[in-house]
Amino acid sequence: MRLFFLLAILVFPIAEIWILVVLMHQYGWLMMVYLLVVALLGFQLIREEKTSLSAHLMQSLGQGTNPIKVIFGSARNIIAGILLIIPGMLTDIMAVVLLLIPIPKDKQETTTYQTRSAANDDVIEGEFHRED
Repeated sequence: MRLFFLLAILVFPIAEIWILVVLMHQYGWLMMVYLLVVALLGFQLIREEKTSLSAHLMQSLGQGTNPIKVIFGSARNIIAGILLIIPGMLTDIMAVVLLLIPIPKDKQETTTYQTRSAANDDVIEGEFHRED
């Protein structure tokens, strides 16, 4: 099993470089433009995710839903952005697949707090006791 992971780690960069060389030979400077545009999209994805994480986290906490889903969704987008920045077609394909995987919905309904308004808005209901 260790040999398989070691082999995969060694073969992956070699495959990336080989695919890039073949595509550069076939498409030339258009491949360079593609790599530059995809890297800029990766930077933009990371930048937007960094700015929207706190807002989504606060919204999730305010609604009473699980914030772990927001954190995992944000981590998924940041990892996809990093994969887009790394030059290569295999990493770009992995990033697109990662972005296309849907985040499952909660099976349990979110807890909503119901507030009742008093019949008369001037009345404050409560209990008290007098201390002498």
